[in-house]
Amino acid sequence: MKAAIVKGAGMAPVYGEFDAPARQDGELVVHVSAAALSHLTRMRAVGRHYSVESHFPFVPGVDGVGRLSDGRRVYFAMPRAPYGAMGEQAAVDTARCVALPDDLDDVTAAALANPGMSSWAALRHRARLKPNETVLINGATGTSGRLAVKIARHMGAGKIIATGRNLSVLEASGADEIVPLVADDLEGRFKPHFVSGVDVVLDYLWGDSARAILAAGAKAGPDGRAIRFVQIGSMAGGEILMPAAVLRSSSIEMMGSGIGSVSLQNLISSIADMFAAAGSAGLDTATRVVPLADIEHVWKEEEGAERIVFTL
Repeated sequence: MKAAIVKGAGMAPVYGEFDAPARQDGELVVHVSAAALSHLTRMRAVGRHYSVESHFPFVPGVDGVGRLSDGRRVYFAMPRAPYGAMGEQAAVDTARCVALPDDLDDVTAAALANPGMSSWAALRHRARLKPNETVLINGATGTSGRLAVKIARHMGAGKIIATGRNLSVLEASGADEIVPLVADDLEGRFKPHFVSGVDVVLDYLWGDSARAILAAGAKAGPDGRAIRFVQIGSMAGGEILMPAAVLRSSSIEMMGSGIGSVSLQNLISSIADMFAAAGSAGLDTATRVVPLADIEHVWKEEEGAERIVFTL
């Protein structure tokens, strides 16, 4: 079969021939039609994500959309190695496939799955968002963050606060309040929001902004009012220095959301629920459709506002 192939550590995928998978017990063979180039896919392909165990050669791609032998359209996740989503066929555990709604096309489903799941799973399974609670989304200008605003609204958040560096994107996000991430007194910019009350923080950035949020929450949050801080991404840095007093002097509850902290079953169910709500919640994202044969030319491009979706 035709596929993208990673032949060694640190090497970009090349387009070529790869043996097609043979179905094993409990599996389905999906004939792939679309697969998004996610940050997770990039990191796993180069061996830099905590969830990866690479054996070469392999086909990259953590999830995608395709058809079964009977014509049913499905979304699938975590195909059996070495068969990733970026090949003409993938062998997938039956429990990791979900049917697609008729009103959701293949490219949109592939583009939405990973970024939409990140906030859906965090809000539903980690933060356990309650109606009318206040949600602060740290990093709301990327694809995941922009979707998080809409998903939090759909799930009943009473107030949404969005942060980011791109002011025009923040203003168009649909959030109730915005906090531009500028260098001067970032902690002070967050304090008034915590005085008013913040229940849930979804953090896509980590780094200096996360530290400022935690410090502001500890100092300005009402005594005894829990702040559920959910760490999802680390686009602004992998480590922070945090005073121990932040936790001793506050009701901040810190947790992560992702592969390992949320069961695979709950991640898959989050995607299925998100797909079902996509129309009513207005979930969409800018996409750029690229034939898989061109993967060598676009793999190393910096991530932009458009989500790259490879088609087969």
